[in-house]
Amino acid sequence: MLRIIKTRLEQKYRTMAYPDGPPPDLPPRFAGRPVINGAACQSGCDRCMVACPVGAVRLFDADKGPVIDTGGCLFCRACETACPVGAICFDREYRLAASGRESLLVRSGSPDFAPARYETAARLFGRSLKLRQVSAGGCNACEADSNVLGTLAWDMGRFGIQFVASPRHADGLLITGPVTENMRLALDKTYAAVPAPKIVIAVGACAIAGGPYTGHPEQHNGVPHILPVDLFIPGCPPHPLTILDGLLRFIDRIK
Repeated sequence: MLRIIKTRLEQKYRTMAYPDGPPPDLPPRFAGRPVINGAACQSGCDRCMVACPVGAVRLFDADKGPVIDTGGCLFCRACETACPVGAICFDREYRLAASGRESLLVRSGSPDFAPARYETAARLFGRSLKLRQVSAGGCNACEADSNVLGTLAWDMGRFGIQFVASPRHADGLLITGPVTENMRLALDKTYAAVPAPKIVIAVGACAIAGGPYTGHPEQHNGVPHILPVDLFIPGCPPHPLTILDGLLRFIDRIK
């Protein structure tokens, strides 16, 4: 016992201070919320739209430049590279989650981040939120970045948020993957097993809009085509900080 206490004192406290302290350092290659300077766009130029591999960029109008759907965006920065005048850049803003699908559309003049608070979740699950994670055809990237929130450094459980083994013990579903046809029935049954009131959280470009599999006949272009979604967390995959920030703003633990 004394040895355990000694080891604990030597290891000290390793859980990060966020959100009471500064957020952890993000990797140099991290691509956050895009910023668009529509005034710099050249008339008739569509290079950003052509460069996007998933059709997440479309032209808004000649004066206001392109619109990027961060719900479908892979954050590959192909549009940023293709733009000859630097009208698109991806900054370090990790707050990407939103409670409304339309709020994921970023255009020139968009705010730094979109609202994610959901009244029902804040009122009922602000102190205790149990989630059943469903990989509906995901590649394991979003799943890995969700699971890391349970590790010592992130310690998502200190906010009362935990993943549970049974949907009957859950307040809602956290879904990754584009919802393949083979997983649709399992997803429907899992959703039906969650007691009401229940919430649905779509994590990653695949779960929100199909990601790189958009239009493939063996999948359903994301969760919104199957279930009502209350929180969208973009990314491919989203950084753990983006997921945690989205969950905390969703239940009104941070603003």
